[in-house]
Amino acid sequence: MSDDTRHILGKMGENLACAELRRRGYAIVTTRYRTRFGEIDIVARHEGFIVFVEVKTRRADDFGGGAEAVTRRKQRRIAQMAMDYIARRRQPETPCRFDVVTVDIGDGPPRVEVYAHAFESMY
Repeated sequence: MSDDTRHILGKMGENLACAELRRRGYAIVTTRYRTRFGEIDIVARHEGFIVFVEVKTRRADDFGGGAEAVTRRKQRRIAQMAMDYIARRRQPETPCRFDVVTVDIGDGPPRVEVYAHAFESMY
């Protein structure tokens, strides 16, 4: 898959993830938040939490599910980016959590699954 195709697929997945999160009552704060550690796909508010969301988009014929792609190493990076976000916003007392959204795109309608509290911060 070319970088352009991967970028288009990723953006489509993020848009579908945002729509599903809104449907579930999340307020999207920002998307593609850049830090020196990388990029957080979605930052949202939900039930009193700041929620840092990793989106994994796959074509139906790709090997493995999106949730498995969020490795311990990736979790550490997301936690570092979350700490950057919280520090820059001066919101150290606001509880946060980490969700993962998987988007499977195939021949039928896309399948979007939300895994709330997908992992705990290691910091």
